[in-house]
Amino acid sequence: MTVVLAATGFVAMDWATGDKDGKGESSADAGPTTSGEPTPEDASEPSPDPSRSTPGTSPTASLGASPEGSPDTSPSTSPDTSPSTSPSPPRRTTIPETGPGTFTVASGKSAKVGKGTALRYRVEVEKGLSLSASDVAEEVEGILRDPRGWTADGTSAFQRVSSGATDFVVKVATPGTVDDICGEFGLDTRGDYNCNVGENVMVNLERWELATPVYADDVKAYRALIINHEVGHFLGHGHVTCPGEGKPAPAMMQQIKGMKGCVPNVWPYDENGRLITGPAVP
Repeated sequence: MTVVLAATGFVAMDWATGDKDGKGESSADAGPTTSGEPTPEDASEPSPDPSRSTPGTSPTASLGASPEGSPDTSPSTSPDTSPSTSPSPPRRTTIPETGPGTFTVASGKSAKVGKGTALRYRVEVEKGLSLSASDVAEEVEGILRDPRGWTADGTSAFQRVSSGATDFVVKVATPGTVDDICGEFGLDTRGDYNCNVGENVMVNLERWELATPVYADDVKAYRALIINHEVGHFLGHGHVTCPGEGKPAPAMMQQIKGMKGCVPNVWPYDENGRLITGPAVP
């Protein structure tokens, strides 16, 4: 068992060198994602995203093939990056290294959000954890229905279900279980990262509970980044990088590798419905 003490503004843990952030950050983010997205000159301008492909066709881990040093530990101020209005409260969190690999499904369903045909999804939490599946589901619903989320593209829609056919499944699991499931698709999540493989949006429990240094003061905001990044991969979006000094970091940027001059941001779109993006990462 890994015991971690977290408090507002302080996380008592060793942040390993490598790609942890956060589709994704792994959420820690990164992965072998193909992106044909052009390089817009100004990320504030809306632009089409040719990097999109058929949802869920290629596995993506939120980690880089070649980690680049330690995560950026100096958060910058950015407008409204969190679905909550206040930082996460102090807490003592125990992170199990692994679990049974079986899951509790959040009951109930949500209304459809967005235009077009809804992508149906389930939310599941690995058994044995202290997390409430219904609480996690409520948080995921809030992220996916936020007007700055993927529904702002005018074509994406989502609906949470607890039974029947699904397009993807959000699973919060121990690091070991995430490694096992992502590893089945050839991805090495190293006990630290999230991934999107097949229909699975795998969320590492440690990232969900403790975020990363840049987001240590607002774990809820980081959770939005995890979901937006990994669901972004499911929708076919590839990685991009910082569009310029002082600009919001795109949700599809591997922010765990450093902010590269950008300020923290967890949403794909801004409040005016403009895509926040940057140069495509090869």
